[in-house]
Amino acid sequence: MNQKERMLSGLPYKAWLDNLKEERERCREILYELNTLPPKERSKIPEIVKKLFGKVGEGIWLEPPFHCDYGWNIEVGDNFFANFGFTVLDVGKVSIGDNVQIAPNVSIYTAGHPLHPDSRNSGYEYGIPVTIGNNVWLGGNVVILPGVTIGDNAVIGAGSVVTKDIPENMLAAGNPCKIIREITDADRDYYFKDRKFDVEDY
Repeated sequence: MNQKERMLSGLPYKAWLDNLKEERERCREILYELNTLPPKERSKIPEIVKKLFGKVGEGIWLEPPFHCDYGWNIEVGDNFFANFGFTVLDVGKVSIGDNVQIAPNVSIYTAGHPLHPDSRNSGYEYGIPVTIGNNVWLGGNVVILPGVTIGDNAVIGAGSVVTKDIPENMLAAGNPCKIIREITDADRDYYFKDRKFDVEDY
């Protein structure tokens, strides 16, 4: 098993061996194209993202700047939107469902290092997959750590550090992120806290 196969299996691996460095360089070339795109050429963003990601749905948009390790280890569904400053360390697979909204400066980390300094200094690291369901909203400056799964329809409040799985239909926030309450049909009539919609087409 080479180092890339070990990486993709969630085993300790060395990131500078077996062509991994070259694959990251290829990714950086595409990221440079994306992140330096002239404003008048922004219509090319979905095309560049499709070249970068492993799987891309329809109706996607990503606001540069964006950063990742490989790109091909990221999958997004339909109607995906990510705002400025999205960072994904995609050493482990990152799977994102349909209708996911990502606020500015969100980071998804699948990568990690051993706790003990001797093990860490050996150069071994690891990647554990992250999965985000459908209809999820990640607030600004959210950080998602390796191995986390966020269920369908969940909302993660701004500034949260998500260290454990969040079930579907939950509002969760904090550091570490904790469930605040379930999202129910009663929430549908409100657009912000206690403010009700004044329109009919929501």
